[in-house]
Amino acid sequence: MGNYRNFKLVYYFVAHGTAHAEREQLEKDIAFFEKYMKVDKVYLEPWRSGVLADRDHVMMCREVFEKHGIEAAGGITTTIMTPDGDEPKQRLFDTFCYNDRKMTDRLTEVCAYIGGLFNEFIIDDFFFTNCTCGACRAGRDAYNAAHGITDGRWQEYRLDLMEKVSREYIIGPAKKANPACRITIKYPNWAESYQETGYNPAKQRDLFDMIYTGTEARDTVTTDQHLPRYLSYSLMTYFESMCPGRNGGGWFDPFDLRITEQYVEQALLTAFSKPKELMMFCFQALTGNRFVPALGFALDRLDDALDHCGNPAGIQCYLPDNCRGEDNIQDFLGMCGLPVMCTPYWPENAEAVLLTRSSACDPDVVNKLERYLAAGGKALVTSGFVEATIDKGIRKITSILFTGRKASGNRYRVETATGWNEVLYPQGRDAVTIPVCEFRNNAAWALAKVNGTEESFGLLLRETYGKGVMLTLAVPDHFPDLYRMPREVLTRIRAEFPVTRVYAECGAGISLFPYDNDTFILYPYVTAESQPDTIRLHVKGTTEGLEMPLVRDFRSGDKAVLKPLYERNGETVFETRAVPGEYVLYRIL
Repeated sequence: MGNYRNFKLVYYFVAHGTAHAEREQLEKDIAFFEKYMKVDKVYLEPWRSGVLADRDHVMMCREVFEKHGIEAAGGITTTIMTPDGDEPKQRLFDTFCYNDRKMTDRLTEVCAYIGGLFNEFIIDDFFFTNCTCGACRAGRDAYNAAHGITDGRWQEYRLDLMEKVSREYIIGPAKKANPACRITIKYPNWAESYQETGYNPAKQRDLFDMIYTGTEARDTVTTDQHLPRYLSYSLMTYFESMCPGRNGGGWFDPFDLRITEQYVEQALLTAFSKPKELMMFCFQALTGNRFVPALGFALDRLDDALDHCGNPAGIQCYLPDNCRGEDNIQDFLGMCGLPVMCTPYWPENAEAVLLTRSSACDPDVVNKLERYLAAGGKALVTSGFVEATIDKGIRKITSILFTGRKASGNRYRVETATGWNEVLYPQGRDAVTIPVCEFRNNAAWALAKVNGTEESFGLLLRETYGKGVMLTLAVPDHFPDLYRMPREVLTRIRAEFPVTRVYAECGAGISLFPYDNDTFILYPYVTAESQPDTIRLHVKGTTEGLEMPLVRDFRSGDKAVLKPLYERNGETVFETRAVPGEYVLYRIL
């Protein structure tokens, strides 16, 4: 594939750097990276926020990189300063007003210029609009009037506008200048907000040659986005499912991070999805950066690990185009050890599906679920999904109703997977508040409950339908409260959804990444509170051991093998140590 066997390593070179590059300094900066890693490709950007690199600078940079064996492609960031003499408009990050003729004419010129320079370029993830100037408001109002939209919303108008912009101001001019030019649109990490500002994968995936995925998770506590780090994996699976073979890679950056392991985690989780490219943004921010040696150290071992991995496998989370709801709940569950993959298409042949309030944006989702369950499927649905589909037919599947009541507690009742006669009563450190799912006894059965003083409330409810099973999870309004639940509770949820026969017995903060060839990766995250822990791995059926292909037995020199702790109720159980920041690859023997 490149210098690494399983992915290409690439970096992005921003326009200011391209426009002002000096050969001698560029050579020195490339040498810094060469000490720690093997880069295959660079995306050279001629335009960003009014900075336009001239042809001589672009060609000089390209020449230097190619001399080092690094392939060169182009890039563009669709931001622009206010044209001279014009009154400024309120535009977040200086994104374009696509109703401003001066701005769109400039974009057309720049795309033709870049198309003429490169046979490939990528659009950084500022390709959206939030402008609310008079022309934009008039455009919205005219569109809404023509389409019977009476609440004044922006979504449909901006989706339509950005589809037109893609065709007429980006793709058209670039391909006219160079018919061989291939154009990639990079989508940002804020997937459940795309439609509000015009990101339109439903249409753009058929317009652009390739797509790309933003996998920046950054610090989850102190930054504005507060994205669970599992997103670096799940969003990759979403876009690979959307456009099989056309998801060019995952793009992460060093910003708003103070812990080195958390920077490297972005690369690890992106790579666990088996991408074509790992993109480091950006060359200028990483030159001389302490994160680079750490990442370089991780890459060779990561390449070795991926040699053993098949195709990613997991519970299919259905996120239809332009959906919104329980933002990123699937990633919070991924942080709790459920191996979740995402798809914009109904996963009718999946062994297990996850449905959230976002899934309910598909008006036909209940009928699809009913057919899936009746045929023998297994679904995990959130309380938000059930609540959003109460008036859409879900009552034919479930007895659950909502009255707005909430319940809090830190004591739990958990029926083990071995049967109702074995019950655990774990206690959490802090109370968790969940919606009260009012269900009918014996129509539904509570596998796990939160206990109040004199009453208990359903947390994980099981119902059968036809040949299938549906489990409803009462999701706290504060999604990170899932992390507060005891390991016995989280393990009970996982036990219902083993993927490739495996589930983990542990608390939150450990993710499982299974593959379709009996391998899986276990990764414990680095957080302020994380500590090494002893956990257990459950494998359905009988197996003689778990081989660790990257670990050698210090006595024999052979690959290390984890031997079973015991076998019980059709499961083989192993005990191991989980160390934050250190992933382990296993193969079921």
